[in-house]
Amino acid sequence: MSSFADVIKHAAQNYPKTDQDAYLYGTAGFRMKAEKLNFIAYRVGILASLRSQAKSAVTGVMITASHNPACDNGVKIIEPHGEMLHVDWESFATKMVNCRDEDLGNVIQSIIEETKLDPSITPQVFVGMDTRPSSPGLSKACQAGVSVMNGKVTDYGYVTTPQLHYIVWSHNTKFTHPPTQEGYYLKISTALRQFLDLCKHSNSITQKVTVDGSNGVGAMKVRELQAYLGDMLTVNPVFDGSTGVLNYQCGADYVKSNQTSPVGLDLVPGEKYASFDGDADRIVYYFITQEGKFQLLDGDKIAILIASYLKQLLVDSGLSKEISLGLVQTAYANGASTEYISDKLSVPVSCSKTGVKHLHHCALQYDIGVYFEANGHGTVMFSDKAAMTIDLAAESADANTAAGTAALKLSALTQLIMQIVGDAISDLVFVEAILTDLKMTLSQWNDQYTDLPNVLCKVSVADRQVIKTTNAERTATSPIGLQAAIDEAVLKVSKGRSFVRPSGTEDVVRVYAEASTLEEVKQLSLGVACLVYDMCGGVGERPV
Repeated sequence: MSSFADVIKHAAQNYPKTDQDAYLYGTAGFRMKAEKLNFIAYRVGILASLRSQAKSAVTGVMITASHNPACDNGVKIIEPHGEMLHVDWESFATKMVNCRDEDLGNVIQSIIEETKLDPSITPQVFVGMDTRPSSPGLSKACQAGVSVMNGKVTDYGYVTTPQLHYIVWSHNTKFTHPPTQEGYYLKISTALRQFLDLCKHSNSITQKVTVDGSNGVGAMKVRELQAYLGDMLTVNPVFDGSTGVLNYQCGADYVKSNQTSPVGLDLVPGEKYASFDGDADRIVYYFITQEGKFQLLDGDKIAILIASYLKQLLVDSGLSKEISLGLVQTAYANGASTEYISDKLSVPVSCSKTGVKHLHHCALQYDIGVYFEANGHGTVMFSDKAAMTIDLAAESADANTAAGTAALKLSALTQLIMQIVGDAISDLVFVEAILTDLKMTLSQWNDQYTDLPNVLCKVSVADRQVIKTTNAERTATSPIGLQAAIDEAVLKVSKGRSFVRPSGTEDVVRVYAEASTLEEVKQLSLGVACLVYDMCGGVGERPV
């Protein structure tokens, strides 16, 4: 073993591998119970250093488990341009974390040789974390991994996941605003001011929204942003972590899954509400009617609001023939939303596999790609062609004409949205800007279309890998006979649709169902859940 490997082996003794479980790096990085992550965070710090050397640029590591319970945590690498870790390096991450302590040095050396990176380059890694109790210790372990590679670490402490993506991207691209949290706030607030100045009635409208921060880092950062927003937008953070538990009975995932407001938040008719998840990369809106009925505006609703607005701006600016616009959903998107997009908006819609990296890739086929998962994770991407075309139109635009104003609004919006990753804070301000320009209430937004009743449940199984899918996860190919049985169950209800897919993180199978009535969707959901239990090795009690 080389002396380099000896150094790594000696350092690893401070963060020894504690179990023989097999771990797989996925869209969420490594995510599990926090007590298992110490050696993993250390090794991810090493890998982030190697990736930095391979790209001759800064990489990032975020310590978070997003919407998971506070007892969980996770660690994931951010690419130099703000993307998630390149798929070719996911296998390196998996190999490094699963090797024995005594083999760690050899694995590192093999990655260096296979990628032909220059080990003389000083690695630079930015590290951030969410507010979980376990995060500071895992951040320390990660930074130790960078240090053992003779790397330079910048610790950003508590940040949202999108903020760290922005900081890494901004540093490597030499963006206009600095690669700091302040630069992030300036980017959003400056673009919002430019946009609102183009909305002739904006001075007469004061947007206010109550934001459930899921007792996480999002509430802290929204409060900091408010100082930059001034009177443009008033955000009132609740569930700010001062008393409650992270992601417990609050947050975007709770609201979406339970179709109800956070426990303890009394909704007032006529007021606007939004919920983030624990690391502020998801957002859903909601309100209560005068009759007391809860109304959810999830990722589907957000995507359609944005897509319909952008389409109108393209038409008004005269750019609709030069710039293509499309929307990307997953199989979880409500069928009513897909029908509305295609039939009413006449906007092309694509369906991708679940996972932001799949939606992000699919959105690249459009000049302007709007992508959102139903859970509220998404953003808008402007291609280089679209950005250049919009900027050229804006440079010569006459703000006194409808076409000129539309071009200038598009230009401001390209700066307002966080294109590199789904960002609850950026999405919130983006949506509020649109609502201001349209003078639209949440009730009017919600009336664009009516969701079909739907149910999402999960069935515990001995091995989730027994289920294989195709057609963007909408069709089961294994076990044989399952899809035919699902199709038969769907035919028994009106406007029925159902699919099953294995979880990416636990031995459960997720079952989605929708139908024209609540009674029918419950019937369909239970029927398909029982099929999964019976045909896929269900464990525990059979669904009832």
